[in-house]
Amino acid sequence: MPPPPLSPNPERIGHRHIEVFRALMLAGSATGAAQLLFTSQPTVSRELARLEHLLGYALFERSQGRLRPNARALRLWDEVERSWAGLDRVVEHAMALGQPHHASLSVLSMPALSHALLPGALERLQRNHGEVAVSVATQDGPLLQEWMSAQRFDLGLSEVAEPPPGTRMRSLPAMDEVAVLPAQHPLAAKQVLSAQDFEGQAFISLARDDSYRMQIDAVFAQAGVQRKMLLETLSAVAVCAMVQHGLGVAIVNPLTAQACAGSSLVVRRLAFSIPFQVHMLLPLHRPAVPEVDWLVQALEETAHTVRAPQA
Repeated sequence: MPPPPLSPNPERIGHRHIEVFRALMLAGSATGAAQLLFTSQPTVSRELARLEHLLGYALFERSQGRLRPNARALRLWDEVERSWAGLDRVVEHAMALGQPHHASLSVLSMPALSHALLPGALERLQRNHGEVAVSVATQDGPLLQEWMSAQRFDLGLSEVAEPPPGTRMRSLPAMDEVAVLPAQHPLAAKQVLSAQDFEGQAFISLARDDSYRMQIDAVFAQAGVQRKMLLETLSAVAVCAMVQHGLGVAIVNPLTAQACAGSSLVVRRLAFSIPFQVHMLLPLHRPAVPEVDWLVQALEETAHTVRAPQA
């Protein structure tokens, strides 16, 4: 016996119903909503009545020709506004795609690199190619690797030498870590510092689980040098800020050191080498756009300008 025919689908709430609801919330009356929608007041009233019928409950209280939203309408309004903002972003993005000079890039960077390397590269990008919209997010450690693997960004900047799945890696030139000192510090008179120069010095360190902190500590342990370990922080930028306030000396990456150098902080080379290298992560499954290549080139050129302090 053949199955009974399917009954037609009941009418569903559509985008037009939500559009009418939003206009009513903005205008406060059917007449005002009609003006916003370039339609008639009877049409708006009819669409509202249909929406309330489909929902099975009222959204407004009628009072002296005006519509007052009830509690359910106010809760619905919150969700409608969130969704509408997302739709506006979609429309803006769709329009921007047709305007090459308004192309947009998304970059995920380690916090220190967003402060020290990226601004100079973006300035070079704008100078060479005109206005390019760039969204920069910062993240560190495993989450940076995870987000790049998920293809969420056009380019990532990391210190980890192993590319996460779904990405390819392109490395910037290798550099060496440098010393940063308060400008009036006695060691500032020297152009190259040995491990022994740090004996007894108040030393500002990165966090204990930082890979560069471990290498620095190993150098001083091998040399038998004892430092005053009073301060430590997760951020190379914060390290430099503490040095600027005369709280001690430190060893950081040359990019952050150069960005923070000035009247209150000087940079000096080290007699020993602690290599530092930045890697660019490029997703394999995002559409290729020329702006990414432009930014890669700008990053490489900017990295080449970072030189060790001259002796």
